[in-house]
Amino acid sequence: MTDIRTEVLIIGTGLAGAMAALAAADTGRQVTIITKTADLLGGNTAQAQGGIVYKGITDSPEKLKSDIISAGAEHCWNAAVDQLCQDGPRLVKELLIDKLHVPFDRHENGNLDFTEEGAHSEHRIIHTRDKTGESIQSKITNAIESHKNITTYVQHTAVDLLTFSHHSMISTDIYKKPACFGSIVLNSNTGEVFPIFANRTILATGGLGRIFLHTSNPVEARGDGIAMAWRAGVRCINLQYIQFHPTSLYTKTDRFLISESLRGEGAKLVNDSGTEFMNGFHKLGSLAPRDIVARGIHQTMLETAHPCVYLDISYKNQNWIKERFPQIYSGCLERGIDITSQPIPVVPSAHYSCGGLSVNLDGHTSLKRLYAVGEVSCTGVHGANRLASTSLLEALVWGHKAGVDAAKFRQGDDWTPDIQPWISGDQIVDTALISQDWQTIRNTMWNYVGLVRTRDRLHRAKTTLRNLQLDVEQFYRNARLDDTIVGLRNGLQTAIAITDSTIEARESRGAHFVVD
Repeated sequence: MTDIRTEVLIIGTGLAGAMAALAAADTGRQVTIITKTADLLGGNTAQAQGGIVYKGITDSPEKLKSDIISAGAEHCWNAAVDQLCQDGPRLVKELLIDKLHVPFDRHENGNLDFTEEGAHSEHRIIHTRDKTGESIQSKITNAIESHKNITTYVQHTAVDLLTFSHHSMISTDIYKKPACFGSIVLNSNTGEVFPIFANRTILATGGLGRIFLHTSNPVEARGDGIAMAWRAGVRCINLQYIQFHPTSLYTKTDRFLISESLRGEGAKLVNDSGTEFMNGFHKLGSLAPRDIVARGIHQTMLETAHPCVYLDISYKNQNWIKERFPQIYSGCLERGIDITSQPIPVVPSAHYSCGGLSVNLDGHTSLKRLYAVGEVSCTGVHGANRLASTSLLEALVWGHKAGVDAAKFRQGDDWTPDIQPWISGDQIVDTALISQDWQTIRNTMWNYVGLVRTRDRLHRAKTTLRNLQLDVEQFYRNARLDDTIVGLRNGLQTAIAITDSTIEARESRGAHFVVD
């Protein structure tokens, strides 16, 4: 394979990327999707448990907007919040319910079952038990695989974005307005590296939780999109706002997300003595915004010198718990915890990036011909702290709008320059070095750029990460390219970008909490 040419290239297959693909393909455009995972069910969407915001019985766009801005610490972009509140519920009905037939839970009378989560003033969240993301992703994957205008490539890793200034063979192309015309891609099965040229490129690479020691994110969420965009000179904003989910299962082996919907259904946060503690931190108690709950848990762990706190829903009917939360019930039971009869040990973990590539209301970035949707983007909706269950809604709205807009390119936009040939190193990647470098990144980010930050910790992190980058870049240049070295390079670059943004932040707000 020498190269591929497509009209719209989408990097990533979560809800945002998939909606963009369908929207563009439905106009007749030829769409190519690549993902580094082995199938189209990778990423954070399929992991989402709680649900997606819709419209409650007594709800309104104004009520939803007020909740979003309050949870976002008054740092949200009004125009983006308005778009989400006005278009979101309509697109949920048109695309997810009516078109894709996502099987959201309903009462016996056929009405949708609404639940509440932290910082929401209404019961407005619809769900498929506790595996909402999986049910959405499976339906949308079926639609992608059956669409005649969409071609998919699994186990293909985007290495870098193609731009005039970095890749054109013509030196004077550097004077042209910066633009993206596709991506350099690695076929992980064959080791081949080749370009995919595109009229429009949409980044939908998802999150970055894996650069932290404790995270609810899958292994592929390592910040690839942020890193590629950063190197291409794309404007990134609000990177300091990393949301830590208050409740992930505490075990010695792994972290398993315990959805906020448990607290929405009445689960109580208690300390090791069985005493509820969140009322001392916020008037909403266990249903306070996520950053406040996470810090409340952190402070309680410090005060009690106990490695976790507990989430207790065992007082509810056992059959109801198993029916409402089958995934959480089985996941905990596999790890030796029966949530119907005992409290769940939980700790905070890195969960969601509220910042990312700055985009407008159609998903445009600052780089011509490049869009970003989903968690890799920063629409301004989430501000300094995301309101629960708005991420899937944002992915739906901006994914659809970006796909429609990307399909509108004009004649002449398909021009692509001759590019520099790819030169790869020949050294076999040393897995011990990869493992150790990731340990350094994750421990540094967790201890110095984590839930609670200080100026000294942040500057220590910057020094550590910058020194490591010198070694990793040389490692990358000499190595025979594979997904592990690409991921290490990208994870480190994303960690540095977050640390720099955190140091430059003018105030402690929302998910960015600086003690001093």
